[in-house]
Amino acid sequence: MLCQAASQMGIKVAILDPLKDCPANSVCHEHVVGSFNDGDAVREFAKRCDVLTFEIEHVDAVTLEKLEKQGVVCEPKASTIMIIQDKYRQKDHFSKFGIPLTDFVEVDTLSSIEKAGEMFGYPLMVKSKRLAYDGRGNAVAHDKNELSSVVSSLGGFEHGLYVERWTTFAKELSVIVARSRDGSTVCYPVVETIHKDNICHVVEAPAEIPEKMKKLAASVAEKAVKSLEGAGVFAVELFLTNDNQVLLNEVAPRPHNSGHHTIEACYTSQYEQHLRAILGLPLGDPAMKAPAAIMYNILGEDEGDSGFVLAHQLIKRALNIPGASVHWYAKPEIRKQRKMGHITIVGPSLFSVKEHLNKLLQRDTDGQKKVRPRAAVIMGSDSDLPIMKDAAAVLEKFNIPFELTVVSAHRTAERMYAYASSAKERGLEVIIAGAGGAAHLPGMVASLTTLPVIGVPIWTKSLQGMDSLLSIVQMPKGIPVATVAIGNAENAGLLAVRMLASRDPELSDRVNEYQQDLEDSVLVKARLLEELGSDKYLQQYKQP
Repeated sequence: MLCQAASQMGIKVAILDPLKDCPANSVCHEHVVGSFNDGDAVREFAKRCDVLTFEIEHVDAVTLEKLEKQGVVCEPKASTIMIIQDKYRQKDHFSKFGIPLTDFVEVDTLSSIEKAGEMFGYPLMVKSKRLAYDGRGNAVAHDKNELSSVVSSLGGFEHGLYVERWTTFAKELSVIVARSRDGSTVCYPVVETIHKDNICHVVEAPAEIPEKMKKLAASVAEKAVKSLEGAGVFAVELFLTNDNQVLLNEVAPRPHNSGHHTIEACYTSQYEQHLRAILGLPLGDPAMKAPAAIMYNILGEDEGDSGFVLAHQLIKRALNIPGASVHWYAKPEIRKQRKMGHITIVGPSLFSVKEHLNKLLQRDTDGQKKVRPRAAVIMGSDSDLPIMKDAAAVLEKFNIPFELTVVSAHRTAERMYAYASSAKERGLEVIIAGAGGAAHLPGMVASLTTLPVIGVPIWTKSLQGMDSLLSIVQMPKGIPVATVAIGNAENAGLLAVRMLASRDPELSDRVNEYQQDLEDSVLVKARLLEELGSDKYLQQYKQP
């Protein structure tokens, strides 16, 4: 994927890889067959390159350090690779820079690990210092009696071990941070990573967490990267705890699985960004160009040919999913749980891309699953229904799933609070709220959700709806509510449709078609009026 990005930028990439038929072989400029742990191979390979960079951190960092002293440009720096290669050293490094971490301690004897268990309690996370990834090199001791077997399973104390206090977290997060050779940095939107059997299974972008948590996560990630040396893309894996702390888990000094979605979802992919960074080119825009994306790892489900068959059945289904892109890595052999490729789905909301993923994975094969609404039409009383039904009719016309219900700001305050607070989580994207009299409902709902709210003033006998209109349009600063004319729920429905269409190309086409139909109907009436004259036109088309 790095080579593919380079080819679009006119950059030639040579690779050093021990496998003759490795995935990048067919897309690189030159492939040198050799081990990245072989110092002689690395030195010879360096002679061909203006800049050395890494796809994996398990490389010969000692040789890289020597090459740097001889003037070879390595990005990121060998010092960074050395820190990252040893997870205990990595934790120790970040602790010195005040970066929040779970408690950890080095262990080298049975008595020292027993002491750590007494200090941190159980369960106790035991980790290898080196060559640990995708859950390998990690083990959990649930009590003191399991310590010996856990240590043995990780190769013994001579293998190099440390322990961490068990972290109970609400979500696992990741932030891709890019730093250029001039020291400037940019952060990609925070994503949530969902793991299965300790392997990244799904990435959701952006993470569904409060904005202040996103800022905190990005701040921790950027601080961690700035403590390291060299340019490139860095993936910072984090824990969001139940008490709203953000703790650093570990850092990968390279493009990362949690950033694969950026190829389709962001203005600058992590691979293009890595090239920009290590070559000293201006960093690109990391913002998402799609409102939401989900990345699903294609993991080997079986060995050999049957594994390939299962993977390609998944790919075939993906080709029927709107917004889906398939990336097949062309690894020469398939094994269970091996990452063979990934599928990215982009769409107008996280809810919609999750629904597409469910379809891809055939999670609702019985066909009985109810379609979740994208819009809501709510009102303070059922007496408002004769007006609010017009908004519902518009949503039906445009085939937008919606829910229609009564939510009173005064008589069902608790229901209103729960309804508005959970609206976004339930997949809603816009709310149309009708209210008469004091008309508190639209503003109260808008204060409890970040979704757009459209207020419909309801006509009443006392003040003919003017009180409702004035109430809705006078929301305090910071609580915006769009407002239509008194009783004009149809326009509220059309405004909701336009809001949804702004990030839904298919719906946008239907809105354009609707607009064209309006124009055509006016032109037909104009032509008839011109041909018939006013008297005949009124007699034929405007009969009382």
